[in-house]
Amino acid sequence: MSDVQDELLRTLTKVATALRSAEIPFALTGGCAGYARGGPTSEHDVDLLVREQDATEAVRVLVQRGLRAAEPPEDWLLKVYDGDSLVDLLFRPNERPVTDEILAMAEEMPVGSAMLPVMPATFVLISKLLVLDGHRCDFSELLPFARALREQIDWDQVREETQHSPYAEAFLLLIERLDIIGRGTNGIRAVPGGKSA
Repeated sequence: MSDVQDELLRTLTKVATALRSAEIPFALTGGCAGYARGGPTSEHDVDLLVREQDATEAVRVLVQRGLRAAEPPEDWLLKVYDGDSLVDLLFRPNERPVTDEILAMAEEMPVGSAMLPVMPATFVLISKLLVLDGHRCDFSELLPFARALREQIDWDQVREETQHSPYAEAFLLLIERLDIIGRGTNGIRAVPGGKSA
């Protein structure tokens, strides 16, 4: 584990403890959620889902715990920093409001030294694919994510929820051509012996 990843996990534990003590519901998503589920390490930031009505209070609670707020250019998240570690509080990712039903999809899992609610790999991948556009079309992080977590992902759901995105379509074609997934049941390719790869 890198020093940056270690710092992010410490930040995540601090933030999760603060939000839980304030009874603010949240769930881990993004690269750290992928890491928690066995995917590649994430060294960018911590992404947490919160309901919009809780976002401002979450920032206030975290500032009281020593983090500093930052003004985001986007209108669908709020940002705080713990030293150099960035925490994004997402309340409307991809124009989809965070609801109790979305947060209920999360599963309690060990992340670093804490048990935290972690979003499913399918949700995380769909979210990552839907941010792709002409300015952000880098598959270099998505490929190892898809390869590591392919058996946890509902590929039919991914195709359905991203069908309007030509960038997501291109990614799905690429991983099929690379034989990471197939066109069979739920996108998992069959291998000799009757097992899934």
